[in-house]
Amino acid sequence: MRWTLIIGAALAGLAVLAAAVSFVWTPYDITQMAVANKLQPPSAAHWLGTDHFGRDILSMVMLGARTSIAVALVAVGIGIALGVPLGLIAAANKGGWLDEVIMRGNDLIFAFPSLVIAILITAAFGPSAINAIIAIGIFNIPVFARVTRAGALPVWTLDYIRAAQVAGKGRSRISVEHVLPNILNLLIVQGTIQFSLGILAEAGLSYVGLGAQPPTPSWGRMLAEAQTFVTLAPHVAIIPGLCIVATVLGLNLLGDGLRDALDPRLKVMRA
Repeated sequence: MRWTLIIGAALAGLAVLAAAVSFVWTPYDITQMAVANKLQPPSAAHWLGTDHFGRDILSMVMLGARTSIAVALVAVGIGIALGVPLGLIAAANKGGWLDEVIMRGNDLIFAFPSLVIAILITAAFGPSAINAIIAIGIFNIPVFARVTRAGALPVWTLDYIRAAQVAGKGRSRISVEHVLPNILNLLIVQGTIQFSLGILAEAGLSYVGLGAQPPTPSWGRMLAEAQTFVTLAPHVAIIPGLCIVATVLGLNLLGDGLRDALDPRLKVMRA
């Protein structure tokens, strides 16, 4: 039994469930402030307490999960949609000018962390969740391109690939029909890892004011707003922090579990 996979799926599933339920129900309306009830500890009325505006923290956490997951999911989608084709093209043209251009372009993007990219984008267009998605998505492109290229290169040396070439199939068709299916497990695992990093990056960008803007809830901004009151009401900072830690840990454990389950070499080693 793969406990890492089970525990990871459970932790990640809780965040996804909270985000899904928030579309139809939250305990309180977060746009309604009750300053008289500010900084209350967890109670029967407010299971996770209230923040400095008297808003229900459980409702904020549920809506914050939706924001974090949406930003990370779209950002990973951008990385997959652009990075995987670039990686396949680079692998199919190993040693050629296309391979060199793609990989040097990846190196250029890697020189600028997602936070720096976000600052540049924000300076031009202003802070928002959309700009956070663009920044994280741009950083994901070279990650998936490199992983795809690294996984595809060994596949290109296999006998059935040579047979496909002899049969007259072009590089593009071989990449899609034969190479891509053989590296899907690698991409699934990497996608899970990047998803967790995307949630962490979104929280970091929101913490410094470059992510989702009020009134849209965000775990990172909840942490930033709570730092002033951490000595008066520690739960205001602890709860969103635990949400970030639990979700990122769950997704990383899920990625490790999927790697163990999908990698045939690890199956052989365990046998």
